[in-house]
Amino acid sequence: MCVTLENLLRIGQLKSHATSGDEVQRLLEAARRNLADAGVDAISCETRFDSAYKAIMQVALVALMANGFRPDTNRPGHHMTVIQSLPKSIGLPNERMVVLDVLRRKRNLTDYSGGWVDETSMEQCIAEAKALLRDVEAWLQEHRPELLDGK
Repeated sequence: MCVTLENLLRIGQLKSHATSGDEVQRLLEAARRNLADAGVDAISCETRFDSAYKAIMQVALVALMANGFRPDTNRPGHHMTVIQSLPKSIGLPNERMVVLDVLRRKRNLTDYSGGWVDETSMEQCIAEAKALLRDVEAWLQEHRPELLDGK
């Protein structure tokens, strides 16, 4: 069976969701603030990584919402669902999704086992968050420009 957003809805990983330009703009602005925080050299690699990862999740959530869905946050694995749905929501290449999923697993290790984040991982997370923001904004401009109006 081919995994589609509709299949994820049927099995309960996603819920239907009608988004608005205001909602999309708030999430994109939050992602930009998190990216700005991730760029502050005076804070730890862990905190910078966390801020960049949060931006990835906010932007990936926008991609899902623009397609009429949101994750069921009452079910485990909603971060994984949001990231792994990017090839279906905006056509992100699978190779890039895999990189984002590795960052998700790294975030889980640091959050739930006290692991640390090295500078290379932190820099990669920031770069991937910036790239995903550009990709989602370009996808919105092409496919859902009305959501960029903020209404």
